[in-house]
Amino acid sequence: MSKKEIAKINTTPSKIIKAIHSGKAKTPFIDTIFLTSDIVAGTSYVDNIKDLEPKLKINDKLDFVREKNNLYDSKAILIKHNGIKIGYFPRNNNEILSNLMDAGKLIYGIIKSKSFIGEWLKINLEVFLEE
Repeated sequence: MSKKEIAKINTTPSKIIKAIHSGKAKTPFIDTIFLTSDIVAGTSYVDNIKDLEPKLKINDKLDFVREKNNLYDSKAILIKHNGIKIGYFPRNNNEILSNLMDAGKLIYGIIKSKSFIGEWLKINLEVFLEE
């Protein structure tokens, strides 16, 4: 049963449960889960950030890569855009995300806005878990 067909089901809890148990609705829930919003940390340490900025578009996907052996943060999450480092997920908020990634979950970001504040490129992002 497609998601469009599922949406047509009268969505009372008992009917949804009945559809799931009957096999008519295998995945009635979303596959992508919003987790949090934050910024990309450390962009001012990326040598060519001014050259990269025009390539960073609103709604572009950002790849998250765990760096368990990072000397400064054992929970570090590197953020890349098209394979190129643009910064890190902020250290003060990375523990839960790093634990999810260590458990094999796919976590990624989406650029929501960006602007230069002096020499610092502020990139706001939303973070998602893909199930």
